[in-house]
Amino acid sequence: MLTLKIDGKEIAVDKGTTIIRAAEKLGIFIPNYCWHPGLSIAGNCRMCLVEVEKMPKPQIACHIQCQDGMVVNTQTEGVKKLREHILEFLLVNHPLDCPVCDQAGECWLQDYYMKFGLYNSRLNEKKVKKSAKARPIGPTIMLDSERCILCSRCVRFADEITKTSEFGIFNRGDHSEIGIYPGRELNNKYSGCVADICPVGALTDRDFRFKCRVWYLQKTESICPGCSRGCNITIEANLERPHHGHGERVMRLKPRYNDEVNDWWMCDAGRYGYKSIDHDRITEPIVRLNGVLKTADWSETISSLLKVFKELLKTSKDEIAVLISSDLTNEEIYLARKLFIKELGLDRVHLVRSRGEGDQDELLIRADKHPNRKGAEWVGFEENEKSIRKLLDDCIADKLKGLVIFGQDLVSLYPDRNVADILHKLELSVFIGSNHNLTSEQVQFALPAATYAEKNGTFTNFEGRVQRIRRSLVPLGESKSELEILMLFADKFGFNWNYKNEEAVFEGLKRSVSFFGGMTYEKIGKQGIKGNV
Repeated sequence: MLTLKIDGKEIAVDKGTTIIRAAEKLGIFIPNYCWHPGLSIAGNCRMCLVEVEKMPKPQIACHIQCQDGMVVNTQTEGVKKLREHILEFLLVNHPLDCPVCDQAGECWLQDYYMKFGLYNSRLNEKKVKKSAKARPIGPTIMLDSERCILCSRCVRFADEITKTSEFGIFNRGDHSEIGIYPGRELNNKYSGCVADICPVGALTDRDFRFKCRVWYLQKTESICPGCSRGCNITIEANLERPHHGHGERVMRLKPRYNDEVNDWWMCDAGRYGYKSIDHDRITEPIVRLNGVLKTADWSETISSLLKVFKELLKTSKDEIAVLISSDLTNEEIYLARKLFIKELGLDRVHLVRSRGEGDQDELLIRADKHPNRKGAEWVGFEENEKSIRKLLDDCIADKLKGLVIFGQDLVSLYPDRNVADILHKLELSVFIGSNHNLTSEQVQFALPAATYAEKNGTFTNFEGRVQRIRRSLVPLGESKSELEILMLFADKFGFNWNYKNEEAVFEGLKRSVSFFGGMTYEKIGKQGIKGNV
């Protein structure tokens, strides 16, 4: 270990630690543009210059490694003056776009000028114009070359993280600019990340562009449900004007740092998969009986549903099946097992996929497109494709009379089984899910469920890390979380469950399943926690 002082504060660090990382550990902020902890060191913006005793000139904190006995000063008058000069240099040819720039409110040029600059410009407004003001460089990203400060973050990201190398720096001197190599476009699976790491408004997200000013956004920490990786994200919603021009509450998803899961990144499939939260939703209970379709309130719907359910339990318990989904939280899967297996004594309760296997890579993307298959396995469910096909065959052979479906679109998943006809033959068919699909349009009862953005709970990723999702939005319409729906079922069946909220259910889960033993919501925290394997 090495010992040094930064602004009078002593710290011990490992050999090889840079000054900027050591300062970070002390809570001392050193401004920077080109440096990013997940990329190689470029050292070209010079914004992180500091004074180091016994060194004849200022040093860049992102590159210089700590030495034993080193004394660093980050707030001297000389350092402050250097920051002013560097900001002035970076703004020489920067356009005066702030009022119309989509980056306003989260632009480092704005922030640093207000914090470190505040100088009167000595320059006229005859700025060098780049080749293009704003143009798409791929399906997800817009490039405005005039705003670029040549930090090279995007170049290094494409070279080092995705290894697709779409970006380059072209021309020389003050005519240098970022661009895409001729004949190519930015279309890799993580392209949206370049907008995250761009410190100015040069690279902006086409999906978010001009949709909402960032100061209207409410940010909630959550987990991406797009695959079994469980990338840490923030859900950013506009709750001030929830339907401002778009009919959407969620404006965007952004990656949240977790070095055990996804570092600073997320894939485009997860980033842009939020549309289902506010579109094509089932917003109230739907009842289809005797050829008549109607919407109803929860009380009426549950009463009609349970009347049939209870009759089947008396006469045909072995002919009722329940299909659990690994899109449900750990808490919901636990309650489903408790209700249908322990309390009601059903034998045919199966874990069924909601989507087929997909693509996978070596960075983040997993082929399993469910967020909680591992959690379902630890609670006691294991997917068995043969069992599901046998169940559908039993339906065809009139050996099944009741089916409860948690979100799966069976019509699309099993096109060779004529599932729509099967559903019409059943005495009871129930769909519990958030969005309309071909299956929800065929069942007798469709119950509106909340999305992951509208409820609390936990997912367990493929590595056995338990992570929390947090409620960002009020459930749309009359929808309820599956946990609330299961609690409602249990109450109507007369079971005395005394769970006040999701955390109380988790307490019951950890007492029943050793994998979750010793965990609490507080211990899970922001980064998650590995289960007891």
